[in-house]
Amino acid sequence: MKICIYGAGAIGGWIGVGLAQAGERLNVVARGATLDALQRDGLSLMRGDVRTRVPVNAVADPEALGVQDLVVIAVKAPALAGVAERIGPLIGPDTLVLVAMNGVPWWFLEGGFGGEIAGHRLAAVDPEGAIAKAIPAHNVIGCVVHASCSLDGPGVVRHHFGNGLIVGEPSGEATPRVRKLVDLLNRTGIDTTLSPQIQRDVWFKLWGNMTVNPISALTGATTDLIMGDDYVRGFISAVMLEAKEIGRRIGIEITQSPEDRHAVTRKLGAFKTSMLQDVEAGRAVELDALVTVVRELGELTAVATPFTDALLGLARLRTRQLGLY
Repeated sequence: MKICIYGAGAIGGWIGVGLAQAGERLNVVARGATLDALQRDGLSLMRGDVRTRVPVNAVADPEALGVQDLVVIAVKAPALAGVAERIGPLIGPDTLVLVAMNGVPWWFLEGGFGGEIAGHRLAAVDPEGAIAKAIPAHNVIGCVVHASCSLDGPGVVRHHFGNGLIVGEPSGEATPRVRKLVDLLNRTGIDTTLSPQIQRDVWFKLWGNMTVNPISALTGATTDLIMGDDYVRGFISAVMLEAKEIGRRIGIEITQSPEDRHAVTRKLGAFKTSMLQDVEAGRAVELDALVTVVRELGELTAVATPFTDALLGLARLRTRQLGLY
């Protein structure tokens, strides 16, 4: 297969090493220090003290690669608009685009999903519709990542915990192409499951991290401290209940209570969320894909979101002050 990783960061690199180990020749679109490192040293994955290094064909210009069979997009949400501007040469009529990103994606209401608001463009994540135009819905395969990885340096990924991917067609169909992709990903050693409703998996993951992420960015606190404060935890629960009702109105029933999910988060211990890591590193934050879009979905489904609005306002103000939003 012709496979390209667009965004050889922590998650893209983790998936890429697995694909290369499964015998696939790997193309990567990168830039700057990452491009230099990949061309010089290949792509590396660290598990403890064990390093796995694989060769890659790294380029700066997607036109140098041409149409691919599979493109894995694994960038932070604020970078996606820039990717959309350049990704065109990689995508043909039959190209699969596996979107391994946090938050609610631009394709969320595609495939007939969403009830009365199915097909609606989400302005919070695709304001002008440019992403949907550049990456057609019929090419997209949704993906939810259950793994924690970071970068030790350009082209060097460190795997911490978790080894799961959930993938699915936006329509929910178990098409031959998505079954073939699941088989390929399982051959990489990543535990990959096929979802009958990938939007539910996206929303369920969001249900936990749409609160703790921005609160960590606001406070600088790790998850143990956030969960340990009764008032903060109560505020988080209120936001989650709003999101739970939005989910119900678009066809996603969440049977858990916020406290059930808090128990899972507590198990992380003194964990730094990805948004806190971005703030500390001076990187743009994924606020729109995690919170702004939930507010928009609340408006579309006539669910009042006062607690979500408060969280968004405070986090937006803080990250704007830092020049990260």
